[in-house]
Amino acid sequence: MSRLALYQTIRQVPLVPVFYHPDDEICLGVVSACYKAGVRAFEFTNRGDFAHERFANLSRVCSREFPGLALGAGTVLDAPTAGLYLQLGADFIVGPTFSEEIARLCNRRKVAYMPGCATLTEITTAHEWGVEIVKVFPGEVLGPNFIRSLSGPLPFATAMVTGGVEPNQESLSKWFGAGAVAVGMGSQLFPKDVLANRAFDKIEATVSDVVRIIAGL
Repeated sequence: MSRLALYQTIRQVPLVPVFYHPDDEICLGVVSACYKAGVRAFEFTNRGDFAHERFANLSRVCSREFPGLALGAGTVLDAPTAGLYLQLGADFIVGPTFSEEIARLCNRRKVAYMPGCATLTEITTAHEWGVEIVKVFPGEVLGPNFIRSLSGPLPFATAMVTGGVEPNQESLSKWFGAGAVAVGMGSQLFPKDVLANRAFDKIEATVSDVVRIIAGL
């Protein structure tokens, strides 16, 4: 998926689930549940041993069974890792920090890069390197007022918040009301007991509720 199409996809359904698990079957079940619930951009994080192998398996299935789904790689800290995931089919790259080397690589390939930023300096630096949507992280530390404050000096900034977002009306209203264009959510969508029981229908129901709430804001 081109980066322009990716940005439009996220704006249309501004929820990006963030997930990692070492079990291929659970990974597929979670992605399938999110897709059925309306999600069209999914971040698989590079957080475990052989995470790239899990991603490769998932990427192959997604290309066949989930048309229109953008599968991205998250927690990417350096350009070699980003290049590996791009080779395995990643539609976008996400990181907890900003990296010039990753930005250069993604620009060369015309792939969307959403780095983590926590200050106005980091955000403007990311803009200079062609970043369209910054990942405001950690959201639970910065809070909605940080997003709101961007509208003064950086009215053109577009931010996706990850961390501190809960799957309920009150939390989502705060973040989107402050000006976030999208939110990333992880453990709040995928409780450990639900995963252990492989209760993918419960995940689908939770994600569906979040998508519905956001659409009504």
